[in-house]
Amino acid sequence: GRSRSRILTLFCRVFLPSLLYDKMLGIFKRPVVVTADINLNLVALTGLGLLSRLWRLTYPRAVVFDEVYYGQYISFYMKRIFFLDDSGPPLGHMLLALGGYLGGFDGNFLWNRIGAEYSSNVPVWSLRLLPALAGALSVPMAYQIVSELHFSHCAAMGAALLMLIENALITQSRLMLLESLLIFFNLLAVLSYLKFFNSQRYSQCSSPLWGACLITLFQSCLSSIKYMGIFTYLLVLSIAAVHTWHLIGDQTLSNMCVFCHLLARAVGLLVVPAVLYLLFFYTHLKLLHRSGPHDQIMSSAFQASLEGGLARVTQGQPLEVAFGSQVTLKNIFGKPLPCWLHSHQNTYPIIYENGRGSSHQQQVTCYPFKDVNNWWIVKDPGRHQLVVNNPPRPVRHGDIVQLVHGMTTRLLNTHDVAAPLSPHSQEVSCYIDYNISMPAQNLWRLDIVNRESDKDVWKTILSEVRFVHVNTSAVLKLSGAHLPDWGFRQLEVVGEKLSRGHHESMVWNVEEHRYGKSQEQRERELELHSPTQLDISRNLSFMARFLEVQWRMLTLRSEDSEHKYSSTPLEWVTLDTNIVYWLHPRTSAQIHLLGNVVIWVSASLTTVGYALLFIWYLLRRQRSACELPEDAWPNWVLAGALCGGGWALNYLPFFLMDKMLFLYHYLPALTFQILLLPIVLQHISDHLCRSQLQRNLFSALVVAWYSSACHVSSLLRPLTYGDRSLSPGELQALRWKDSWDILIRK
Repeated sequence: GRSRSRILTLFCRVFLPSLLYDKMLGIFKRPVVVTADINLNLVALTGLGLLSRLWRLTYPRAVVFDEVYYGQYISFYMKRIFFLDDSGPPLGHMLLALGGYLGGFDGNFLWNRIGAEYSSNVPVWSLRLLPALAGALSVPMAYQIVSELHFSHCAAMGAALLMLIENALITQSRLMLLESLLIFFNLLAVLSYLKFFNSQRYSQCSSPLWGACLITLFQSCLSSIKYMGIFTYLLVLSIAAVHTWHLIGDQTLSNMCVFCHLLARAVGLLVVPAVLYLLFFYTHLKLLHRSGPHDQIMSSAFQASLEGGLARVTQGQPLEVAFGSQVTLKNIFGKPLPCWLHSHQNTYPIIYENGRGSSHQQQVTCYPFKDVNNWWIVKDPGRHQLVVNNPPRPVRHGDIVQLVHGMTTRLLNTHDVAAPLSPHSQEVSCYIDYNISMPAQNLWRLDIVNRESDKDVWKTILSEVRFVHVNTSAVLKLSGAHLPDWGFRQLEVVGEKLSRGHHESMVWNVEEHRYGKSQEQRERELELHSPTQLDISRNLSFMARFLEVQWRMLTLRSEDSEHKYSSTPLEWVTLDTNIVYWLHPRTSAQIHLLGNVVIWVSASLTTVGYALLFIWYLLRRQRSACELPEDAWPNWVLAGALCGGGWALNYLPFFLMDKMLFLYHYLPALTFQILLLPIVLQHISDHLCRSQLQRNLFSALVVAWYSSACHVSSLLRPLTYGDRSLSPGELQALRWKDSWDILIRK
């Protein structure tokens, strides 16, 4: 042993510097010890949160409420089929799909109704796992947030325990839904900013430990789960801007130090979230590369970029539209239905039902189905030929064209005759020469709306064009009205005389395209009936697809105007409504989204109380009467800004939204109220109770209040978990409000 020690000592002295030698020698002389600070409170809260959210997670093994929608999206991910959901960006859907992927789900389940039993191939536990974990981890995060706001351990524990027992939060996090993920990332973003802010308060010029955490987590506030997340992002961004302004005015910091902090905040709060937002959409669109049922909402160019569907029809088409080209023209607007410019041999009635007359010429409509009568030929007014020259002569922006209906060879025409259902607009027809002093007016000027220059060529799928009538300057437009039976209930097309801007109903694009080869009508009809040639595909860029998906998501509106369980924002605060999520097919066991009444009422009163106290303190400080110590005032203001502001920004915008709303939309706002509640209680105990007797009495009241909240949580537990069948009398006893829909099976 001594010889080995001498050899090691000699080696270290010869080959290592003296300082390194001393350190290594010290390591060999002393044992290596690793110490770690473990907050047992956080461990206990995490364990309780996991127990409350993961207990019997696979029950019920049936589709529960909105799982019927999110399950469909998960199946689409498994099968790589494109879909569109207006609830928000794709991160939440991808996380749910990740659970299905880890559980080995193949996507084969028919999500057709609420209450349908899951088949054996559906990994229910895996699909519900991530929302449950998010709900469980929100409990210890509430503790950490209140601690980072520099309030007491008791206040932090109070916030966490309220999150733990709140019935609506438990119900929502135990199902395949997005709200618990949204709440988790909102709290995580707030916590990461507080960690970052507190770390730079004590070591302002050091590299912030939580800067990287802030950068990676702010994607949640950038509404990558749901668009509602933008409100929390704006909240924290505003608070960070105020803190940065104070930082700039700190004379103890060097210019370089201030610049580094500004750069870190700009990158962490603006640049990286935007990059992550794009990255999530890139992953989403990369995964969903196959055609599906949602294709019809998208543009022709987007549909052609997906495997199958329109891509099988449009691959290999000529890119540039030429004189003599055969085309189908799809309206960009797509409302009330996606449709194509269409004509047929039937004519407008001579006299309409209201007594107005028409031109009695051939009808032109917009038809929502693929049909041979949707084909048109782009004709050069100076030539009689209806075929493409060799080499083809492309049509450019500003060119004058005629549109010849392929099957009837009549020309698209408009004139100063009132449209059938839109008398303020001109009738559009295919011209028939009745020799009654009604000359043809069939010249149209091509206007490429999305052109880059005035020399742009009209391109298949990619170009968005308007047709401006040469004689009257009317624009070819889809009015959207359904024609009567004489028009086969097809959509009306008009000439809009008062054109204001480039509304999508006036814009068309070429979806199917081929070069005409035959001048004879019979051969041309056979040509129009044959499929287009397949060759190579043409794809949109990621940014073009991203922007279109963003626009469609923001403008997509559900056709349902009301729902049995929809509610107004005012009904949420007083918990006047509930949602029946699931009912057992044979017993009275049921799951409801129903909040803990004690917590909801107390949270609302606390928010009002904080606002009144804050206004009172501001007035007193204006009179130079500072009732709060100077070290307590910043913490009081920051807590109100984060918690009160978080409630307001996640609640008040719903009053401006024209969409169907449900009780679960209130849960993110409620979470911020729950954080504020113990903060106000501690403030009352520390600053408003003047004597020890008052503090003791107030503490006793708080204990009694929390006990009542626990009692209510226990009473509502059968409706939260749905694991116990209740008698009609027990169910009736739980109907504390007449507006609550508690189902009693006869």
